[in-house]
Amino acid sequence: MNDITILDGGMGRELERIGAPFRQPEWSALALMEAPDLVRRVHEDYVRAGARVITTNSYALVPFHIGDERFLARGAELTALAGRLAREAADTGNGVRVAGSLPPVFGSYQPELFRADVAQDYLSVLVRGLAPYVDLWLAETQSSLEEARAALAAVSGSDKPVWLSFTLRDDVAPQDMPEPQLRSEESVADAARLARDAGAQALLFNCSMPEVMGAALEAARAAAPALPLGVYANAFGSQDEDGAANEVISDIRADLDPKSYCGWADGWAARGASIIGGCCGIGTEHIHHLAGHMGGGKR
Repeated sequence: MNDITILDGGMGRELERIGAPFRQPEWSALALMEAPDLVRRVHEDYVRAGARVITTNSYALVPFHIGDERFLARGAELTALAGRLAREAADTGNGVRVAGSLPPVFGSYQPELFRADVAQDYLSVLVRGLAPYVDLWLAETQSSLEEARAALAAVSGSDKPVWLSFTLRDDVAPQDMPEPQLRSEESVADAARLARDAGAQALLFNCSMPEVMGAALEAARAAAPALPLGVYANAFGSQDEDGAANEVISDIRADLDPKSYCGWADGWAARGASIIGGCCGIGTEHIHHLAGHMGGGKR
């Protein structure tokens, strides 16, 4: 277990829990604009909980959440602030790294909305703002291979490592699908081969139910045996029929307390995951329990 790298958990729900400004459509970006000290506090809480990698609060800094006008006016400024807050928090720990979040810029879980003609216009703002502060790039909650390719292109001139993280179909039980799939219905095996061929340093799966992660890990391992793997699941029920992630403030499952989440993590580690954390609804208590259970995490 000492070879497991511990990630942080979700940002939005932790901000809501400590009383930060939190509403739709801005989601976690609202606290960045109105209460940035609380964003730093959540990062620091995750560092104290044992996270060895924390992720910038840049996920909602896209027009889908903050609107085109505000993105054009303040996107660069807010992205740099997100990077700086994470860097300051990471530096309170010992060797904690900062992952620069590159989200799906047209809304989570909606690969059909992807627009190749403007994707780089949005992603380039995030990359420029975060670059001075991050240790690695985390293209997360990618619903399709096309989204992932755009994120890879956005950081192609960077010398920082890239982690690719895909969100999975969880509206169908793994045993009822011919193979694990992304939200786009493309295969996990193809995603693994893309990550391998692009030189990504890790392939992860996030923002999906814990129940679908094990099969995805097995499919990825078969397709790209040498590629490091990771998981950070959410605490939602299936949302494939509910529109974009974070489009509504969804209910959190009652059965995923820190102990039960660790039980899932044990299974992921047994299937080859060496990077484990949490996504929406998985908070500091979960990460504290996970870090203690898995030996404090790998630096």
